[in-house]
Amino acid sequence: MVYVISKDGKTLMPTKRHGKVRRLLKQGLAKVVRRDPFTIQLLCMTQRHTHNLLLSE
Repeated sequence: MVYVISKDGKTLMPTKRHGKVRRLLKQGLAKVVRRDPFTIQLLCMTQRHTHNLLLSE
């Protein structure tokens, strides 16, 4: 699971699409913010699609 933050610092939906995340990082469209839990921040503008989530430990 990769957590995603928008360009302006708002949380977005996490993703399991690791290939997409890898491409975004390689193209310079995202940067790693944290390694545990793995979190990226997008460097380009995007629409803000979110859902209510309940995370359990």
